[in-house]
Amino acid sequence: MNIAILAGGISSERDVSLSSGCKISNALRKKGHSTCVVDLYFGIKELPSDLSLLFKDEASGAEDYYEIPENPPSIEEIKSMRNDKCVFGPNVLKICSYADVTFVALHGGCGEDGRVQATFDMIGIKYTGSNYVGCAMAMDKEIAKRIAKDAGVPTAKYEIVKKKEDVTFNFPFVLKICDGGSSIGVYIVNNDAELEKAFTELKDYKGKIIAEEYIKGREFSVGVLKGESLPPIEIIPKVGFYDYKNKYQAGMTEEICPASLDEKETETIKELALKTHNALGLLTYSRTDFMRRGYNDFVMLETNTLPGMTKASLLPQEAKVIGIDYETLCDMIVKDAL
Repeated sequence: MNIAILAGGISSERDVSLSSGCKISNALRKKGHSTCVVDLYFGIKELPSDLSLLFKDEASGAEDYYEIPENPPSIEEIKSMRNDKCVFGPNVLKICSYADVTFVALHGGCGEDGRVQATFDMIGIKYTGSNYVGCAMAMDKEIAKRIAKDAGVPTAKYEIVKKKEDVTFNFPFVLKICDGGSSIGVYIVNNDAELEKAFTELKDYKGKIIAEEYIKGREFSVGVLKGESLPPIEIIPKVGFYDYKNKYQAGMTEEICPASLDEKETETIKELALKTHNALGLLTYSRTDFMRRGYNDFVMLETNTLPGMTKASLLPQEAKVIGIDYETLCDMIVKDAL
């Protein structure tokens, strides 16, 4: 098949997406497909008369590996390079319409929030992952918490705040943007000075801000693939919490899969991940993060509808434990979309 792989874009997780996209492209080629990696925001300015030429090895621009920098990119700098308000770059929709299917390898806003999926639905473009409704609900952490709680999944206590005076939690607590990912816009607040600093850094953010109880315990993540939960993975950062740097820089975090949990705890957390996935109406795959307060006491943090697919990503590690290698995982996601 000819598969367009949509990556990049104007999310703060742009670099993570490009890394995922390149790795997915190489994996699908090993499965016999032809691929074209397309940057959502920059697109491809000039197209050959025969679009099939884009899907040849020498034309796609795919790399063996895209190195993720230590810090997220400046979105304003990215936007200034094209200076166009439309998030779809030149010929993106034309290329995706030509392909047999588009593998959505985007992360974060404008990719994981359902807007791209809604556009594809209107045009009739086939794509991987969940539809726009599930993506939109999961991306909004407040809505996702409400839906998960109604489904019987424990969630952390929270409140929506606009200024520091709105916070009623005692220190320490967590402050986070409502539609962020890769731990961007997440603060562990221990005192007034840190609270002041967090709101100063968030002064230009236009969305909802969540203050959430701080849960001290072990951190886990559980993927769901085609209606079944994968083995849980435990996340142990060597320094601090599981922030952007610890997620994507080699050697910063220990990841244990399958996690060291007994049979009862394993079944509980897998059931909670599947309940969350189904309550949000998600398709094919997702990954839900949890904190463990005590024995068999798991609290859902958030759900990712387009989990990272980089070398360091969690979902591929979980799939590998049950015998699904990376190339097969990507091929399964594509075939499920069709």
